[in-house]
Amino acid sequence: MGRIHLHGVSKSFGPVTVIPPLDLAIEDGEFVVFVGPSGCGKSTLLRLIAGLEDVTEGRIEIDGRDATRIPPARRGLAMVFQSYALYPHMSVRRNIAFPLRMAGLPRAEQDRRVEAAARVLNLTDYLDRRPGQLSGGQRQRVAIGRAIVREPAAFLFDEPLSNLDAALRVGMRLEIAELHNRLGTTMIYVTHDQVEAMTMADKIVVLNAGRIEQVGSPLDLYRRPRNLFVAGFIGSPRMNLLGGEEARRHGAATIGIRPEHVRITPEGGPWRGTIGVSEHLGSDTFLHVRCDGIPEPVTVRAGGEVGLHHGDTVFLTPDPAGLHRFDDNGQRIE
Repeated sequence: MGRIHLHGVSKSFGPVTVIPPLDLAIEDGEFVVFVGPSGCGKSTLLRLIAGLEDVTEGRIEIDGRDATRIPPARRGLAMVFQSYALYPHMSVRRNIAFPLRMAGLPRAEQDRRVEAAARVLNLTDYLDRRPGQLSGGQRQRVAIGRAIVREPAAFLFDEPLSNLDAALRVGMRLEIAELHNRLGTTMIYVTHDQVEAMTMADKIVVLNAGRIEQVGSPLDLYRRPRNLFVAGFIGSPRMNLLGGEEARRHGAATIGIRPEHVRITPEGGPWRGTIGVSEHLGSDTFLHVRCDGIPEPVTVRAGGEVGLHHGDTVFLTPDPAGLHRFDDNGQRIE
């Protein structure tokens, strides 16, 4: 089991409150991602769950028992850090087995768990190598293997891919998601990268200044952001957010429209503009269009073979079904 429930949990460092009181329910087997900008409190919240930071107020329950004051080693959780923290003089086998040796498990049980984890992580052929003989992605898999052998109630990942290059990040992202599918164990994953959050999570928790802005599935947050912060943070490229007269025409303080919900209409349309920077990504091209009467450029998603260039005049038509409206407080208007 891996149910983790937070009840009124807060964290302060002296007079500074970094996590105001919050409630959160993480159910058994879920893949939950904490996402938000740097300094939003996501790693602190993970450390509170792990027991590496003391809770100032509130209660943490793990599988129905109060774990608020239980030491980290007795919470039944396994943490994987941004740093691999491997012992360079030990083989992969001994690195993975290290927590089992510390727990005093019999050698036969150690070997069974290590070999099982190595098969899951495609490390069987590397068990007798040392970390210095491995790639960054392989070293991260060793760190994950060290967590797997503990057979925890939940895995806690604190930005585990930050040290990898772009190609390895994509590969490891897929491997961790597949690992979750195979093990079915609760996973909590911290990242500032909303693409990682969108592609990996069953449930996303968006944090801002220690507060939970919204909790939901990736598509829930993408299609129905609760407020301007979530609207601007989730999605790449970000949602177009327009104020002024254009927003007032729709009965809102701010309107939002995703790049894929803005069409280029050569014969005419409500927004007339001039193409600025074009980002060519192969299958897609993102055009940044400066429109008359709209202060910020409007980003438009077009096909990869779009025949438009810098300085061309175009007309844009937003899809009314893709329009999001927000009030003066930045909250969604239904």
